[in-house]
Amino acid sequence: MQFLSMGRMKTKVAVILSGCGVYDGAEIQESVLTLLALAKAGAEVSCIAPDIAQRHVIDHATGEELEDEDRNVMTEAARISRGEILPFDNVRAENFDAFIYVGGFGVAKNLSSYAFDGSDYDVDPAVIDLIQSAHEAGKAQGFMCIAPVLAARALGAQHVQLTIGNDSDAATAIEAKGARHLACKVDSIVVDEANRVVSTPAYMLAKSITEAEAGINQLVNAVLKFC
Repeated sequence: MQFLSMGRMKTKVAVILSGCGVYDGAEIQESVLTLLALAKAGAEVSCIAPDIAQRHVIDHATGEELEDEDRNVMTEAARISRGEILPFDNVRAENFDAFIYVGGFGVAKNLSSYAFDGSDYDVDPAVIDLIQSAHEAGKAQGFMCIAPVLAARALGAQHVQLTIGNDSDAATAIEAKGARHLACKVDSIVVDEANRVVSTPAYMLAKSITEAEAGINQLVNAVLKFC
């Protein structure tokens, strides 16, 4: 008699990017470390980005704004994903098992207004809707670097526990939305079991790619365990 073994389905994870480059988009090293950790874990990964204009374009060699340049967030994010990118508006919570939001100033400029408004910031309605929909569906969500400000705005009513490390201004902004901020070391994570949310400081604290890797690997592992 032959027995057929059932293959285990891969966990489907959406990685949300906000452009390409730490000063005006997604933090590239955080993005690559996240994608690498997910690949090693055998997850099926899709990169997601909004099809919108960047708020700024920054010369990363000088830090100066390039006022005459216009770039698209999704087009730039596709540089990181080697061309494989999905528009944010086409993504639904039911299509994935988990969502991970990478950091970088694109979060603070393109997905939210945190870079300009501080504690009075708001978040793109589509981003809020996806985070809340995923939460309601019981999906695992990870937020690194400055991305926890997105979760604070979307899930503040659930008093979600988050970390951006120990930056007092960002912590104040997070708690102003009703979330709870917990201080955290660069090589560690904060896990909110009730809300199925994981966060890590990454380059809010990291001084090197290896320091960022330690926390990001833990975040990815914790998110996948929820699945």
